[in-house]
Amino acid sequence: MRNFLALDAGGTSTRAVLVDSAGNCHGYGTAGGGNPASRGFGPALDALVQASTLALGGRPAAIEGVLVAMAGASLELPLHLFQDGFEPLGLTGDIMIESDLLATFYSGSCHDEGLALIAGTGAVGARIAGSQLAAVADGTGWLLGDEGSGFWLGREVVQAVGAALDGRGQATALTELVLAELGIAWEPNARTQGRLRAQQQLISRVYEQSPIELSRFAPLVFKVQEGAAQEDVVARDIIERAANALAQTLLAVSQGVESDGAAQLAAGPLVFGGSVLTKGPTVAQAVVDALRTNKSGPGAGLSTAIAPILVDDGVAGSAVLVLKRHGIDVDAGVFSRIQDSLAALRS
Repeated sequence: MRNFLALDAGGTSTRAVLVDSAGNCHGYGTAGGGNPASRGFGPALDALVQASTLALGGRPAAIEGVLVAMAGASLELPLHLFQDGFEPLGLTGDIMIESDLLATFYSGSCHDEGLALIAGTGAVGARIAGSQLAAVADGTGWLLGDEGSGFWLGREVVQAVGAALDGRGQATALTELVLAELGIAWEPNARTQGRLRAQQQLISRVYEQSPIELSRFAPLVFKVQEGAAQEDVVARDIIERAANALAQTLLAVSQGVESDGAAQLAAGPLVFGGSVLTKGPTVAQAVVDALRTNKSGPGAGLSTAIAPILVDDGVAGSAVLVLKRHGIDVDAGVFSRIQDSLAALRS
């Protein structure tokens, strides 16, 4: 039986699985962030090797190939250094770098056509055709885009709270949660030079952080919506705008896909990944609703009864990809074995 290592290398965590050519997963390991773009090459390679060593049970084995799925897969990476790092584990073949978008898609389906949408700290959508990325939208970072992402949601939350504190915006239950998250006492009558003291502290503490850290506030919008006896208008508006933005990202990658002259989503399944979409159904369902009722932009007039597949990460998809890239047919049976055996290892 031919053996392969498949890895899903994120910015904060790495997952590795040992899989054979029949789709049986024999070992699983995790480590810290394994993406060179965010961690640096040395620490990233260390994490990849550490997770792989755990998946191998701490001893080398005959490995025909290694596939690493990560964001920024198009970067020119020193593959020979990856090779040097994995050869002591028993690698006899090659190392491949693939997009985390493809890995996310293949964690939900073994089909070679469809759509993937990831909304975690960032947000990006893709159309898959012929087992390759045919079109990609957004994923452009906090300054240029990532609309509907955890960062985007967090920024909208703190902006709404800042506006509520000085009367520019509506009152919202988000205010109490954000102030508590930042350790700011709410004193409604305490002002300094005319400004509420709580708002001044909010300004200082938000700007002390890097922009991407605003994603920490994203879960608060769901907490308000799910826990309030009465719907919070501000939180609902943020969620709806996030969903509309994510729907537009999907419609953008489907632009040009037509049936009888009418715009439609690409053929095949729709796979959702990332905590904004998978940790609770609020945004995922709102994205689907936005797709069904889209009136403008790419894909105007779209009508769909699509049901997304939610996936937690891309490690199963990495296993699917490593087999496909080595000429192994991944049919429904092989895909099911990957899913079931991996779930057993992770339980």
